[in-house]
Amino acid sequence: MREFKLPDVGEGVAEGELLEWHVEVGDRVTEDQVVAEVETDKAVVDVPSPVNGTVRELRADPGDVIPVGDVIITFDVDGESEAGDTVDDAAAEAEAGDAVTTAEAGDVAADDTGNGQSGGRVFAPPSARRLARELDVDIGRVDGSGPGGRITEADVRAAAEDGEGSDEGDDGGSGLKSAVTRIGGDEDGETDGTDDDGLTSVVSAVEESADGVASGGGADASGAGGGTAPESADRDRTLAKPATRRVAQELDVDLDAVPTDETRDGEPFVTEAAVREYAEAQQRAQAADAAAVAAGGGSAETAIEPADTLPARSGEGGERREPYRGVRKTIGEAMERSKFTVPHVTHHDTADVTDLVETRERLKPRAEDRGVRLTYLPFVLKAVVAALQEHPVLNTSLDEENEEIVYRDYYDIGVATATDAGLMVPVVEGVDGKGLLEIAADVADLTSRARDRSIELDELRGSTFSITNFGAIGGEYATPIINYPETAILGLGEIKERPMVVDGEVAPRHVLTLSLSIDHRVVDGADAARFVNTLTEYLEDPSLLLLE
Repeated sequence: MREFKLPDVGEGVAEGELLEWHVEVGDRVTEDQVVAEVETDKAVVDVPSPVNGTVRELRADPGDVIPVGDVIITFDVDGESEAGDTVDDAAAEAEAGDAVTTAEAGDVAADDTGNGQSGGRVFAPPSARRLARELDVDIGRVDGSGPGGRITEADVRAAAEDGEGSDEGDDGGSGLKSAVTRIGGDEDGETDGTDDDGLTSVVSAVEESADGVASGGGADASGAGGGTAPESADRDRTLAKPATRRVAQELDVDLDAVPTDETRDGEPFVTEAAVREYAEAQQRAQAADAAAVAAGGGSAETAIEPADTLPARSGEGGERREPYRGVRKTIGEAMERSKFTVPHVTHHDTADVTDLVETRERLKPRAEDRGVRLTYLPFVLKAVVAALQEHPVLNTSLDEENEEIVYRDYYDIGVATATDAGLMVPVVEGVDGKGLLEIAADVADLTSRARDRSIELDELRGSTFSITNFGAIGGEYATPIINYPETAILGLGEIKERPMVVDGEVAPRHVLTLSLSIDHRVVDGADAARFVNTLTEYLEDPSLLLLE
């Protein structure tokens, strides 16, 4: 049996959301056959099978957010015996998904107090089980943070540090701690049915705490002074099980705001119980505020209900919500970082591109004969590179850590593309060394694969300068946000026929509007104006591109 872990699908990617399974339990698969589709914060990627065999178990559901390195699927491999995958019998049984209940295996041995999960299913990889034996941790008492409650090595280490799984924790004061851990961490709701008095009292305490008493002994939120909302933790990153994330989404709770003292791998870890308690405390606080206002005791501030807590609109119409995560969240974070890091200045201008329009019309039939659709964008890319070569300060990035301006002598141009998932920026590499038709073919291929989400991660990064064409949907001027850490981005408006004065007479001309945003820490306004002037020369007389 072969376990397959979610691979590292890109630099800086720590987790991915399972979008869809392409196989079911019992299906035959071949090596490199796509078995799943996973969305990271970079892109959607296909997950291939590493073996020829049969799907044994799917360990995650669509919508689950899975850390890189967690097992998502297991296979029965062609030509391998079931017991031939591991060295010891206990690990083989664990990989087969069977419950390990013998004391000789050292994994789920039930003790005299009945605190072990005798006869229960314990899902843990062999490495976690070996580590549990080395650290003298009863793996049957460890709360798993992996998909479906799977136990990871980090869970075992955390249990060893807390003393939750050790034999010493069965007696004295630590017995209560062990019982509390099992009650809070067993999401399957299974108990061993023993009559331990300590366990019974803890169950009662847990049931009583449903009224909102915090585990740390705080005051009841519904009692005196209960109108205060729970304090938000305001973290940047929080670990949680997929089931917990689903509950948080259903209750409209921000996981990063839920208070917690638990950690996994040094990161804050939130349980489903903590999410529900936080949501209930918020609701009680809001209800208390509303009651105070109704009684005339509320302040002007409490009388104004926050927008996100207003009741749903009655009658026809309504609202819908969708998760803010994956590619959309990454785009938003990149935009935020760029806008609030880079001092943007935008230079607007126009170019008379009548000759460019005529040149394209002449070349279109020849391009079509070669199977290429010729748009204006390849001409713009060639003109941009020619202008960058004359004004290299716009083909730069700012290395803030080393306090250096990095000048690039290569020209990889990003082309912003609207997709269903948001704005992506595929990169056309080496524009300076390509002809118009090759650039046109590259742009068509990259934008098409960006829209159908089959583009590779490496094709979405490394650009030195970017272009966004809002004119394709009728826009004229805009203030493009720089594709950080680049120092400039060019926005293209719609080419329109307008009256212009030519040789002292008014004549209809085709006009292209330009919007150039710059990082004013690196690029001066004069540099921007000179760049646009040079760019305009190439766009107004495309024959100059023959010299490049």
